[in-house]
Amino acid sequence: MKESIAILCGGGPAPGINSVISSVSLVFLRSGYEVIGIHEGYKGLFSDDPNTIDIDFNFADDIHKQGGSALQMSRHKPKANEFSTKFFMDHNVKLLVTIGGDDTASTANRISKYLKSNDVNIQNIHVPKTIDNDLPLPPGIPTFGYHSAKQEGVRISQTIYEDARTSGNWFVLSAMGREAGHLAFGIGAACHFPMIIIPEMFDKVEVTFDKIINLVISAIVKRKIEGVDYGVAIISEGVFHFMSDEEIKNSGINFSYDDHGHPELGNVSKAHIFNVLLQDKLTEMGLNVKSRPVELGYELRCVQPTAYDLMYCGMLGFGVKKLFDEGRTGCMVTANPVGEINPLYLDDVADESGKVQPRLVDINGDKAKMVYNQGLQFVEPGDYESAKKFVTNPQELDFRAILGW
Repeated sequence: MKESIAILCGGGPAPGINSVISSVSLVFLRSGYEVIGIHEGYKGLFSDDPNTIDIDFNFADDIHKQGGSALQMSRHKPKANEFSTKFFMDHNVKLLVTIGGDDTASTANRISKYLKSNDVNIQNIHVPKTIDNDLPLPPGIPTFGYHSAKQEGVRISQTIYEDARTSGNWFVLSAMGREAGHLAFGIGAACHFPMIIIPEMFDKVEVTFDKIINLVISAIVKRKIEGVDYGVAIISEGVFHFMSDEEIKNSGINFSYDDHGHPELGNVSKAHIFNVLLQDKLTEMGLNVKSRPVELGYELRCVQPTAYDLMYCGMLGFGVKKLFDEGRTGCMVTANPVGEINPLYLDDVADESGKVQPRLVDINGDKAKMVYNQGLQFVEPGDYESAKKFVTNPQELDFRAILGW
């Protein structure tokens, strides 16, 4: 039987997935391997009747520049009792290529150990994908899809800023990010937004809705002092990850709850939540400011990859073949800015349970300090007297006091 490689995609879409599938396929087809694409991620891999596609040159060549994923994705996380060597043995698979984020990488790590324990000699190489940029790659190396999603986010956000200027309104943007604030930070910094709120900011204090809303109002009041009655604040949805269920329940927002009593955050617009709470606080403070919510999430995931990600994903795809030829397994492929390909072993970035730990924004790094100290607009002690024209207690809007900085 001809030797083959299998490719699957887990989690949610990110620009560049098809570029990776294309590059991996082309380089292995050239070396005489059969390339099998597996639909529905790990669910498909361990299905009794997996839905697969034999990838040929024309298919791989055609999808290279497309957004979305030619292989249907799934967030299914197989339990240990679902693991099987059947698919690998039936198709003479020599390499499993997994494309995904931290959950997909963690499962790949478990599968790699399972195959080894069953004396099945199959290599596994993971390609790190997420628009959240939160996989623990070496410093300065992004996850693919991040830059393309950020570019689309900036395009939308610049339009929103022009709407704010034109209409004299404020907009509250919420950006995807799970527990990391890379996307919100990147978009907000690129657009010179007056307020950027990410979970990593709260390194010295508890994350609460009141603090978040006061930070937004701090920017609103500072702009008023400067004679500007419009603006945009961007908030990472990752702040919810660090809030207690009690804080979320006491927000006054009507959530639905899962079987374990946890708020089902995926069913509501985060931007809407922030905007409702902002309007309540503005009314309480006697500030007549109009604001509108905008969600940045699904609009970013399936755009066509930018030139950066097209090139980067090609390097990652070709890098898979390089690591395979070197006998590497149980690792992520990394490509640095000069094109050097190196493995990052999953065991080295996973905790005791095998879960890959997320990379957060380095809030104490030079970039973050520069943006927060020089790029934002907020109330400081020197603004107290001027701010009293708009609010009675400007101290509660002091940016650094709110964060304990």
